[in-house]
Amino acid sequence: MAYSYDDENIFAKILRGEIPNDTVLETEHSLAFNDIRPQAPIHVLVIPRGKYVNYDDFAANASDAEILDYTRAIAKVCEMKGVEAEGFRMISNAGHNGVQEVPHLHVHILGGRNLGRMLTPA
Repeated sequence: MAYSYDDENIFAKILRGEIPNDTVLETEHSLAFNDIRPQAPIHVLVIPRGKYVNYDDFAANASDAEILDYTRAIAKVCEMKGVEAEGFRMISNAGHNGVQEVPHLHVHILGGRNLGRMLTPA
């Protein structure tokens, strides 16, 4: 079952200024902030300002300007946090099997240590 956008999700509330965040980067179409429950020394979430449920939705429906801005915001965060030299992981969960918890596109940028294997055998 595909998720539908929920205007009351936590990221929508952050974008509206109803919930504070630890901003890393703001652009015209994107917002990046430190995760409140970091899973690595560097753990930044990057979200588009538009109402997109997941990356499939974003890639199919966002404007070229939004896609370019979001992609470059991710690159800028990696540069700002200095993770490109040693490596990092970028994760975007989608749907039930992807364990997506918030129905608003978000990319996790994790780094600052060896993150181990991506998946363990089931």
